[in-house]
Amino acid sequence: MINLYFSFIIYLMRIHLIAIGGSIMHNMALALQKQGHIISGSDDKIFEPSKSRLKKYDLLPKKIGWYPKKISNDLDIIILGMHAKRDNPELIKAQELNLPIYSFPEYIFKHSKNKKRIVISGSHGKTSVTSMIMHVLKNLNLNFDYLVGAKIEGFERMVKLTEDAPIIILEGDEYLSSCINKNPKFHLYQPDIAVLTGIAWDHINVFKTFEDYVEQFRIFKNMVKDVLIYCSKDQELIKLMNEKTKCQKKGYSTHEHKIINGETYINNYKIQVFGDHNLENINAAKLVCEELNISHDEFYKHISSFKGAANRLELIKKNMDSAIFKDFAHSPSKLKATCKAVKNQYKNRQLIACMELHTFSSLNKKFLAEYKGSMDDANIAIIYYSLDTLKNKGLNMIKKEDIFDSFNKKELLIFTDSKQLEKHLKSIDLKNKNLLMMSSGNFGDINFNELG
Repeated sequence: MINLYFSFIIYLMRIHLIAIGGSIMHNMALALQKQGHIISGSDDKIFEPSKSRLKKYDLLPKKIGWYPKKISNDLDIIILGMHAKRDNPELIKAQELNLPIYSFPEYIFKHSKNKKRIVISGSHGKTSVTSMIMHVLKNLNLNFDYLVGAKIEGFERMVKLTEDAPIIILEGDEYLSSCINKNPKFHLYQPDIAVLTGIAWDHINVFKTFEDYVEQFRIFKNMVKDVLIYCSKDQELIKLMNEKTKCQKKGYSTHEHKIINGETYINNYKIQVFGDHNLENINAAKLVCEELNISHDEFYKHISSFKGAANRLELIKKNMDSAIFKDFAHSPSKLKATCKAVKNQYKNRQLIACMELHTFSSLNKKFLAEYKGSMDDANIAIIYYSLDTLKNKGLNMIKKEDIFDSFNKKELLIFTDSKQLEKHLKSIDLKNKNLLMMSSGNFGDINFNELG
């Protein structure tokens, strides 16, 4: 196994984070404080769990809002969150003072210039693959830095930054870096090793056409220095891989497995996650670990205890004849994969799949047609969307007829009131049924533990 240890000098700095309350940004603040840097920050709104975690480490701003007085020449750098706009008064003050300003991916690259950078990207599955790699490396007591988009069991933070770790595992998002850096985040990491899980159009507020969206992955592909690991089942990736690359290419597909009494086994190990998409993710993680000289035996031993990242096909509760899951799925490809996974794992149970239209893309009438067939594996499909969310995002109203036509599923129920949805879900007898709740939002604060 490779030796994952080296060191160099750390220089302590005064760092101010504009929009410190974001999911990654507050974890960045905690990681930088752990390094010994002096951290401050601001935001105009901070929700849980960011608020409690920042308060625990005495990093919660004393007042909510933007305060240009916090910005002075005493600061070494500014880290700018995506939530901040171009007219942000703290950003303007920092620009006037010519302070170094980084988006968080720019800072991550600055931090990791001397490390081996492993970047997991794709329209779906990147959080799970990143989490699987991290889980195996941690169980092997290897030293590594990381950035991942969800809470993982066994990890206190979603970001770890040190000076001595020789590698860094990064979830590479294709969304824009900041209001003053319009590059997709994953374009800034310059990977040595990369994973591409698949391409399915998303973020239509930024990438107006599918071709424009695909081009971002083509650019990323051409940045990879050593090894590019890709899903060989994805048709768009197959097209990209037929183009010339400067790096080695390694394809993967669904890992061989058995399902016995609702449990999934690979190489005689019972694993905690299930579904073809997760079996693809496991193969991707295995290939990355191979590049780190981790044997297959070691990989299978430790991946068997991986329970999944938060909100990724997460089990809420179960009994002998039913289960309730929640998942971050919101795009068409994610819905299709997650519904298929639960249906195939429990072939003798009906599947009730409930999805919240919450993102800019999913609430856009022009994009809705992409959802055709995405919930076909559900016996009963339910769609919820909030009229207030539509209004807050500045989007045009969508009608229930638009949703029926787009999903093209007869057994489709549609709700715009979360209380009515909750009442309906509580009325369902879940015997011999599974309930799957899918959203990047929160269904109007429905408590999933009270369902069933």
